[in-house]
Order: sequence, then C-alpha cells, then structure tokens
Amino acid sequence: MSSYRVGVLGMHHDHVWDHLPDLFQNAHAELVGVADPNGALLDEAAKFGCPGYREYGELIEKESPDAVLVFASNRVGAELAVDALSRGIHVMIEKPMAADLAGAEAMLVAAEKGDARLMVNWPFAWQPSLQRGIELALNGEIGRLWQVRYRAAHRGPAELGCTPYFCEWLFDEHLNGGGALMDYCCYGSVLARVLLGQPERVTGVEGRYRKDRLPVEDNAILLMSYPEAMAIAEGSWSEVGNLTAYAAVIHGEEGTILVEPGAGGRLIRASLEAEDGSELEVGDVAGEMSSGTAHFLWGIETGEPFMPLCDARNCRDAQAILGAGRESAADGASVLVGK
Repeated sequence: MSSYRVGVLGMHHDHVWDHLPDLFQNAHAELVGVADPNGALLDEAAKFGCPGYREYGELIEKESPDAVLVFASNRVGAELAVDALSRGIHVMIEKPMAADLAGAEAMLVAAEKGDARLMVNWPFAWQPSLQRGIELALNGEIGRLWQVRYRAAHRGPAELGCTPYFCEWLFDEHLNGGGALMDYCCYGSVLARVLLGQPERVTGVEGRYRKDRLPVEDNAILLMSYPEAMAIAEGSWSEVGNLTAYAAVIHGEEGTILVEPGAGGRLIRASLEAEDGSELEVGDVAGEMSSGTAHFLWGIETGEPFMPLCDARNCRDAQAILGAGRESAADGASVLVGK
C-alpha cells in the first residue's frame, strides 16, 4: 500500500484527538501538518512533531497534502472540505457532514470536480457489532425491515467534559446547524438511510427541556415515515446515566437485532423460536474496517466504495433528513423529504 501525505484542517472538534494518534502511527500516512486558528490547540498537537498553522490555506499551500482530515465546526468544515476537494485533495470529514443540506451537496459537487474521494466519519461505524448487525439486516436475516431506532444521549457536552473550543460552536445554531438535533439525531438518521432508504416524510420535535441557558435545543426526536416502515432518531444532551443510550434496534418481520453500545457491545438476535434473544458471534474485522483513518486510506488506495455509513451520498441524504426534521420542528407539521 502507498503512503499518503495527510494534513488536519481544524482542531476545534474534540473528536480529532481520537484520530490524531491513529493517523500518526499509521504506516501508510505521513502527518504533514495541522491547522486551526486557536494557538492553544496547535500547541497541544505539537507532540505529534508536525508543523502547526493558524491559516488553513497555509497548510495546503506549504505542505501539498494528498488528503486531509477535517475537524472543524459543521459549517466551517464543509467550507474547508469544498476547497480541498476542488483542488483534488481527498477528504475525510467528521459527522454529520455539514451544517445544512446545501453544504453537503456542495461537497459532492466539489468531489466530482476535483476527482477526489470524500468520506464522512461516524464514531459508531467502527463498532464490530454494529457492522455485523447492519450486514445481517441488509442480507435479509430478519426478513423485511420495518423499524429502526437509535438513541444518542448524554448529560450534555459541557457536563461530559468537552472543551470550550468544541462547546463554543456546538451551542451556535449557525456553526452547528442546530443543537442536539444536528449533533445527535444525525446517527439515527444515517442508520435509517442505510437500512431503509430515504423516508418520504420526517416529523421533528425539539426543545430546551433541561438547559434553559443554551441558545439551542437540548433534546430532539425525529420520526421518519416510509410506505411500509418507520425509523426513530433520538438525541439528548440531558440524559442521566447510560441505560438507554447508544443502542441500535433493528426490527424485521422475522426477528429483531439489538446492537449494544461500545466497541465491546454484544449483538443479540431475537426470533420467533427464541423470543428472548441469543447472542451472536461478531468475529474480527478487517484492518480497513477498524478505524476511520484506516478505512479512509484504504479507500484512497483501492478506489473501493466506502462502507455504507460513511458513503457521502448516504450522508447527504441523512443531512436532508436532519434539515426536514428541523423544518418540521419549527412548523409543527411533517415535512416531505426531497430526493
């Protein structure tokens, strides 16, 4: 496998700190630089031994990367991705892809223009149990699917210990694209898109139920309607405990799949013969399915499609679901989803 020069654009998305060590240690990548306007973040990244730049464009001009990882706010990140893709630079951007549908679609156009690969990273995509659960569901192992549900929830970004750099834009409707709806309903939206396709309608409910000081919603629910199915995406920044958080449930006519949260989460299948469910063996995953960095570099090298959760067109459709959900929550009526 080839080696690629990789830069990082944006350090104010806290997920970057999960990826920098992986990128730094990958034998097929050379970390050539990081860029962010915040000097303290550049100082923190100095331990990886690469140049730091206050200007994003300066990294591109001086280091000529083959690829970049984008960890900025949803709105700024989309702008950075469009610029890089237009130059023919491959891009991996952190979920949910953009602050709005226009940003997501601009990235697709730029990727085609620059003949560059575009991948959207989702932290839950690298859970072996979820990968296996999606595979079983798409292969018809529980029959025709009729419901998908995913709840992403915690006590809140600040309470969880997110940095001020992260919270500053998460709580900014323009930079984030919303609040908990955009940040956390995105997971259920992309999972539903992958398993059920694009819904016909979306109904959204959102509100500030526990954190009046926030300028954005702290809780949201999206209901996606299909001709013969439905899906639910929940997002909460005020949940106490982890009892209901981060589990995926997939219902089919012949069974139910429960994917427990976390890297070591169990995969459980219920059927007509075993209604209480039984644990399924997950097995090992290939190296290119083990992390966002590994999958991104593999996709650049091989030209193979990225896994469905990370496919840019699926993520564009998830962005459309989120936009419809925000519109519905504001207007109090379900909204048709554009194709």
